[in-house]
Amino acid sequence: MPSTVYLNSLHDLHFDNQYTGRLPADPIAENYTRQVAGACYSFVEPLKTPSPNLISYSQDAANLLNLSSDTCDSSDFLQAFSGNCLLDKMNPYATRYGGHQFGNWAGQLGDGRAINLGEIINSSEQRWALQLKGSGPTPYSRRADGLAVLRSSVREFLCSEAMYHLGVPTTRALSLMTTGNQVVRDMFYDGNQKAEPGAVICRLAPSFTRFGHFQIHASRGETELLKQLIDFTIITDFPHLGAPSPETYISWFQEICDSTAEMVVQWMRVGFVHGVMNTDNMSILGLTIDYGPYGWLEDFDPGWTPNTTDAEGRRYSFGNQPEMAMWNLAQLGNALLPVIEDLEAVQLAYNSYQHTFQNSWREMMSQKLGFDALDVQTDPDLFDELLALLTSVETDMTIFFRNLARVELTNGKQFEDMDAVPAPLLDAYYQPEQLTDAYKKHLFQWLNLYSNRLEKNTSTNAQRQEKMNSVNPKYVLRNYLAQLAIDKSEQGDHSMVNELLMLFRKPYDEQPDKEEFAKKRPEWARHKAGCSMLSCSS
Repeated sequence: MPSTVYLNSLHDLHFDNQYTGRLPADPIAENYTRQVAGACYSFVEPLKTPSPNLISYSQDAANLLNLSSDTCDSSDFLQAFSGNCLLDKMNPYATRYGGHQFGNWAGQLGDGRAINLGEIINSSEQRWALQLKGSGPTPYSRRADGLAVLRSSVREFLCSEAMYHLGVPTTRALSLMTTGNQVVRDMFYDGNQKAEPGAVICRLAPSFTRFGHFQIHASRGETELLKQLIDFTIITDFPHLGAPSPETYISWFQEICDSTAEMVVQWMRVGFVHGVMNTDNMSILGLTIDYGPYGWLEDFDPGWTPNTTDAEGRRYSFGNQPEMAMWNLAQLGNALLPVIEDLEAVQLAYNSYQHTFQNSWREMMSQKLGFDALDVQTDPDLFDELLALLTSVETDMTIFFRNLARVELTNGKQFEDMDAVPAPLLDAYYQPEQLTDAYKKHLFQWLNLYSNRLEKNTSTNAQRQEKMNSVNPKYVLRNYLAQLAIDKSEQGDHSMVNELLMLFRKPYDEQPDKEEFAKKRPEWARHKAGCSMLSCSS
């Protein structure tokens, strides 16, 4: 792997800024909340912060911008990525988009607390958009202040980088800073407001374009602007598809459907629940974006959602994510029709989602179980039986799959009713009293089927374990771990934020000195604020 070529200074960043250079701006220069028409974005500068302090930065993300650790530790870095000063050729703006929120059209939304600094081209000719989140109000802030608190910023910073190292498509996080401001928030929307430390993160992506960017133009009848944005997106973010044309539009939409399916499969693989899959939170690049009330499935409950706003309907629960992604794609397809004008072709491209998801999901499950190859005749039934088993008692998903690799299943070993539950699996159960004779019988039946299926493998047991450990993480960012880091950080101790950042650079490695972070959720965290469900409050 080639070594990173570092810039001499932050001022050497090569800003390209195609978004503002090729798409129309809001003609109104003043920064006040309003409905914007006939534009893709509004120019707006970040709010200056009184006393910024760098909590952490990701060197892995900094490498994407060719920034060395010395540069990230510099005063220039602190000032630029807290929003206090603009580098040459930074061209800050907030984008306009709409969206369906919890199934209902919400109208204009837009970057209400995110300000794009511009797009850079790195030494590998990759394009990276830089965006500050929590950097002040924009014309799209509605009734909000455009700020963010430390609590939500820590969660997004850590999760962005953890997801990348887990192999899940995601936006990235460069830096996390406190601002010196106190920001008033009502964490659970119950009337109990309190002042919290303000923070700002810098996040990176090849593009932050969302489904909602296209929806807003379609909803307002801005067909020419819709076409302009589609053409720009294809030229800039999908150049491999060729020049924009009716045929290219269909290929482009199908690629969005396929990449969205692949992203959701990876969410399901590691037990991630996004929590707020509104169309304005869906990336056209198939990246996980906007880490709000997310969570990791601990008890394997397909109906679980981490979002208090979704507690009743559970629209965005773990098990509903594949269907909700498809619903969102349907809304995007409808928004594109005024330009594509071919309903049948759009429908065919849309239908590719189900095919891609099903095939990718089966391949993913085959890998989680250590099979050399998927057997489409027998394996889907084995997968379904396993999921039924996992839901029958309170089972930690991450620990179960990781420790299944340690269960001795060589030579077609068979389990009998009188056997004990294999020791490696015991760590996965939250309530051992649930391990009734009926459950054990069910478990042993499945283990025997699994053992018989492994006889088709040509790999050794050790090779199976290695294969399983490469896709079943040892460490995931459980909500209680994030909350422990937040609690310390709010007291001025940022050591755990940095410890978790380093831990999740290698989530599949054993890391013997970090075993405490691989344990299942402690009982004290079951219902503690921030450790189980969360609100959309920032």
